[in-house]
Amino acid sequence: MESTPSGAFLRAANGYWLTGIKPLRSGRHYTSGHTTMPTSPPIHRIPRVKTIGMMHPLLWLVQGMRDVAQSGWVSILHGVAMAVIGAAIIAIAQQRFWLLAGALSGFMVIAPVLATGLYALSRAISRKEKANLSVVLKTWLNWQNSHFNKWDNDYWCMVQFGLLLGAAATGWVMTSAALITLLSPAPINNPMDFVQHVILAKDNWLFEIWLAVGGILAAPMFASSVVSMPLLLDRRVTLMQAIATSWQTVLVNPAPLALWAAIIMLFTMLGIGSLLLGLIAVIPMLGHASWHAYRDLVDVTGFEEREAFSAPDSQLGKL
Repeated sequence: MESTPSGAFLRAANGYWLTGIKPLRSGRHYTSGHTTMPTSPPIHRIPRVKTIGMMHPLLWLVQGMRDVAQSGWVSILHGVAMAVIGAAIIAIAQQRFWLLAGALSGFMVIAPVLATGLYALSRAISRKEKANLSVVLKTWLNWQNSHFNKWDNDYWCMVQFGLLLGAAATGWVMTSAALITLLSPAPINNPMDFVQHVILAKDNWLFEIWLAVGGILAAPMFASSVVSMPLLLDRRVTLMQAIATSWQTVLVNPAPLALWAAIIMLFTMLGIGSLLLGLIAVIPMLGHASWHAYRDLVDVTGFEEREAFSAPDSQLGKL
């Protein structure tokens, strides 16, 4: 390559170096002359959001159950893991129900990240690939293999989103604990205390305040996460693109997604109320259903697909 009189000339655009040198960001590229161009979309673009019918969330549940049946025990294992984690939270905070109430609900806030393996299984099924434990392990352990630069935003986007939800969950746990501790007329040490002094209390509005604050904090988290994790898993988009797309789905389809949020809350409450045993079935169904929600809501045409997490099977064994 011929040099210019002024020496090597570098110019940055959308995070890529445009002088023919190796790009600093990951993804597929093509070269035209001396210029290396990205095939991924500009950073300000978001996928087109589709309009859906009011009853679509019920269809997602049916599709989710089909994926559970196809994935088998690998899918159910996610539910078992969530139930075990929930049981551990209860064991640690059983004598501190003022903390437990927020901890369990906060745990559900980060469920979209913990369900990443379920999205990967549904993705494999949609691509007519094997949906087995190998897919889950490759998703959690080997997805970074397709990245050239380990320090760019594309590499860390899923980690960043997990930290964002984790911070939100922690904030809710602290807020919930503060509300119950400061406003309750008596110490809350067990579920019966919570029912008597918070839910059934006649001389204060603590339960209503607790629900209202929880709803105010949960609404933006739901809007930010309804399709973000499946989109980040499936396509090469930035974290901000994924979150903006997720918000757009809610703005375009407020009624169907309000129904979807209510369905998620209902099944989660049933799962927790059944001594956590119901989570074994509920979590896989909702996780797979969330993948189908993403596919129905977002048109990803023109956005580069993330390569399958294809570490050699010899590294993971025959699973």
